[in-house]
Order: sequence, then structure tokens, then C-alpha cells
Amino acid sequence: MKNSCPSRRTLTRPLIGILYMLGMAFLSAAMNSAARHITDTIHPFEIVFFRNLFGSLFVLPIIIRYGFSILKTQRFSTHLGRAGLNVINHLFFFTALSLTTLSELVALGFTAPIFTTMLAVILFGEIVGWRRWGAIIFAFFGTLIILKPGIDNITLGHGITLMAALTWAGVLLFIKSLSDTERSITIVAYATFLMTPLSLIPALFVWQWPTYNELMWLAFIGLTAGCAQFFIAQALHETDLNVVMPFDFTKLIWVSVIAFLFFGEIPELTTWIGGAFIFSAGIYVAHREAAKNPKTGS
Repeated sequence: MKNSCPSRRTLTRPLIGILYMLGMAFLSAAMNSAARHITDTIHPFEIVFFRNLFGSLFVLPIIIRYGFSILKTQRFSTHLGRAGLNVINHLFFFTALSLTTLSELVALGFTAPIFTTMLAVILFGEIVGWRRWGAIIFAFFGTLIILKPGIDNITLGHGITLMAALTWAGVLLFIKSLSDTERSITIVAYATFLMTPLSLIPALFVWQWPTYNELMWLAFIGLTAGCAQFFIAQALHETDLNVVMPFDFTKLIWVSVIAFLFFGEIPELTTWIGGAFIFSAGIYVAHREAAKNPKTGS
């Protein structure tokens, strides 16, 4: 009987991680849908600022709990570079929200792990085997299925969505580098406090004071984004990346349901098929990465 408690705790960790990942997928879909709604009256650049401002309120209690000692670092320039690229990523992402369907945005966003691998090869000379190159080609075909290449089919929104995925891949490489020397809470704290003032700069060029109703929507966007970040951090704390990543695909399901109910958008079959291609390739790349660099502990 004494042995049952430890084994039960071990067995429930993956389940808890999966539940957190499912929660993250739903919150992300809700945040994307709210942002899509508010882009009718508020410029995407301003949404980015308020997303970071209200998102910081979610992180602030954690900063207060641990004290300002968590800000001690010898890599401020790297934190600044990550924050700057993350703001650019948000500018692309929220602009794409106003230009393309939610389902296509999410499906094309699954290319980020593929871009991460490609950037690692280009920037750091990382050796990639034929299996991962095969996954990249597989994802490329998935992208073509969604875009349906032709003069009239590929839109500006599609291009900006792929730029959002590419810049997010760069952010992931920054985070991967920082994780070698910095604590997670330090990385989160610097991202939070640097991205808010940096995102204010482009927002000032299109600034208009939001109404009370718009401010409530902006607060919802920021708080759900902050909560989603917490959920994915908890998911990865509970179990390995390759356990929870398959459930990130539910983001496409959630966003498709919300987009149909509130915006009357019906995802095309090609979006589902292409999204499945891209997501499967991303999962395989993540699995190969995990096999190459196994975790030493949960």
C-alpha cells in the first residue's frame, strides 16, 4: 500500500500536463477570437501594447513573491533582443488576425517548429538528419494545401501569418539560448517588463483612446494570454514536450468552433488537411529533438 502513492503521483503527471495543455489551447483560441473581434475598431499595433500591458498584471504577483533578485542577469542584451523580436512577432500576428480567417491563422502557425529547425541550421550550423528534413518537406506540402498556390489564392494575410510563425521560431531560439543560463521566472520577468514599453512605440503611431467596452476586451486579451503562458509552463513542468504537444492541435478545433459561432467562418477541408500535415511534421521534429536532447528530470 505504501508504494501506491508515489506511483499514482507519477502516473497522474502526464494527465495533469495534458489538461494544462488543453486549457492553454482553449485560452489561446479565446484570445485570438477576442482580438479578431476588436480589430474592427482598434488597430492591431495598439492591441499588441494592451495585450502586453494587461498580460504583465498576471505576472506581477509572481515578481512580487520572488522579489527583484530574479532580475539579476548578465545577459540583458539577449533578453532585450528576445523582447524586441517577440514584439515584432506580435505585430505580425495581430495584423494577420485582421486579414485572414482564424482557422488558417492557427493552421499556418503550426509551421513555427519547422522554421525553428531551419533557423537552427542557418544560424548555428546545426546538423539535421534526413528524417527531420523529410518532416520539413512534409510540412511544406501541408502549407501548399492550405494556400492553394495561385494568383488569387495567396493573400497578404497568409504571408504575414507565415512571417509571424517565422519570427516566433526566432523567439523560441532566443528562449532556448536563455534557458541554458537563466531561470524560467527571470526569462518571463524580462519579457514582460521589456515588451510592454517596446510595444508602446508602434502603438503611438496609430493611437486612439479605447472606449470602456473596448478596454474590457483588451483586458480580456491580455489576461487570457498571460494565463495561457502560465498553463503551457505548467504543462511542460508536469511532463515532457512530446507528451503534451499533440494536444496543441485542439487549438484549431476550438478556434474553428468559435469562429463559426461568432464570425460565421467555416474552415475549408484543405485547412484541416494542411493543418494536420504541418502539425504532424512539427510533432515529429519535436520528438526527434527530445530524443536528441533527453530531459534529465521532470
